[in-house]
Amino acid sequence: MQEELVENRRQQQQQQQPMERQGSFGLRPPQTPDPGREAVGEPDEIDKLKAKLMSAWNNVKYGWTVKSKTSFNKMSPVSVLGHSYLLNSEDEVERFRLAFVSRVWLTYRREFPPMEGSTWTTDCGWGCMLRSGQMLLAQGLLVHLMPRDWAWPDAQQLTDVDFEVFRPNSPARAGGVPIPSFGSPRGSNTPVKSLPSDQVPKSSQKKRPECARDRQAETVHHGLVTWFGDQPLAPFGVHQLVEIGKSSGKKAGDWYGPSIVAHILRKAVAKTCVVQNLALYVAQDCTVYKEDVARLCDPSLCQTPPDPSSETWKSVIILVPVRLGGEALNPSYIECVKNILKLECCIGIIGGKPKHSLYFVGFQDEQLLYLDPHYCQPVVDVTQINFSLESFHCSSPKKMPFTRMDPSCTIGFYAKNKKDFESLCSAVNVALSSTQEKYPIFTFVEGQSQDYGLEGHSSIHSGPAALILPPGKLGQSNNRRHSDEFVFL
Repeated sequence: MQEELVENRRQQQQQQQPMERQGSFGLRPPQTPDPGREAVGEPDEIDKLKAKLMSAWNNVKYGWTVKSKTSFNKMSPVSVLGHSYLLNSEDEVERFRLAFVSRVWLTYRREFPPMEGSTWTTDCGWGCMLRSGQMLLAQGLLVHLMPRDWAWPDAQQLTDVDFEVFRPNSPARAGGVPIPSFGSPRGSNTPVKSLPSDQVPKSSQKKRPECARDRQAETVHHGLVTWFGDQPLAPFGVHQLVEIGKSSGKKAGDWYGPSIVAHILRKAVAKTCVVQNLALYVAQDCTVYKEDVARLCDPSLCQTPPDPSSETWKSVIILVPVRLGGEALNPSYIECVKNILKLECCIGIIGGKPKHSLYFVGFQDEQLLYLDPHYCQPVVDVTQINFSLESFHCSSPKKMPFTRMDPSCTIGFYAKNKKDFESLCSAVNVALSSTQEKYPIFTFVEGQSQDYGLEGHSSIHSGPAALILPPGKLGQSNNRRHSDEFVFL
């Protein structure tokens, strides 16, 4: 009898042995490798879960912002994409408002259709450089399609700004008070009063399109924004840009550098037919090869023999990926960057702070003026007629010191025709000569890239940006690991 009890107990222990204890919540059978489940991509399920968790966190992180005042010196000019504004009068502040708010602002979005092959429904936390690139391209398209003096008639009033009088070398006050009407003279302690609508200066009131030209421009304005919609078929939307980036080894959720984005934009423009008479050229190794640009803008030059009588010349956006230092911006190039942003042919710079992309549109004194994509907004259905444009324009200008600028960036230019391209080359060369460094930021050279032993011109090249370092800094950069590769000059 006793032997039977021992035998029964032994059998029970054998039956329970395959069971593993799972904390204090009971038992579970042991996990054995299942080649079939691994073959169907179980790690992808983990990646999907990570993507969902990161999306939820980033939606919260970038779904709100801390309001802070941006101070402007009333006695120092503000440069915005080739135009200068001295903010000491109501008219000048109004001109600045229209110039800044009329730029297309593209930010993080949430709840858009999933990226192909992934579960990403937001680009929060990883798509800031793509958004900055979109803004750079959008500015190029604005000057390509819109009248030269165009401004958005419904541009919002500036918010979170403070106009002061201070010496350029004195620190700008972080705080401040808003002004009830543009250019109204009052001290910082004067209480804010709301003016009745019939007493607000005319220049401060929203203006609706008043003529056929304005109405036509607004139709183009709406159409341009739809090209950047967060829909899979939008030619310059984040879905298309991510899809194009796959050929460069990028995918949704990756961080993109300014050089990679420049080539993604080039491919996007070449791929679509929504924009007529426009080419996009990306410089190679900090060099713009003028004959490569000419062949891109005038296809007849590629014929054998070339047709010198051809008057066909596409407008061109020129993007120049550069690197202005090692660990930090080389201060010797600050004056050069300022002079570039003063040019009318300049459409801005994408760069920012490390892992924090921004779109630079101007500067005042020693601070850059920028549009920030790091704000998560709900997706807008751009397929709807007369969808709201308000979330595509920013009314809060922000500034940061030049010294905080990441040295890796891409500079953009636009030329309407051949004559403008020649003027662009001359004007940019003058700006580039303003540095005392041995090497300029980039150069224009005659001929084609293949004449210099390079494989093809930059319309098909996606190589690294060049690195420009101050003397004695070459050794320090060898330890730097950056998302953009570079070469030494």
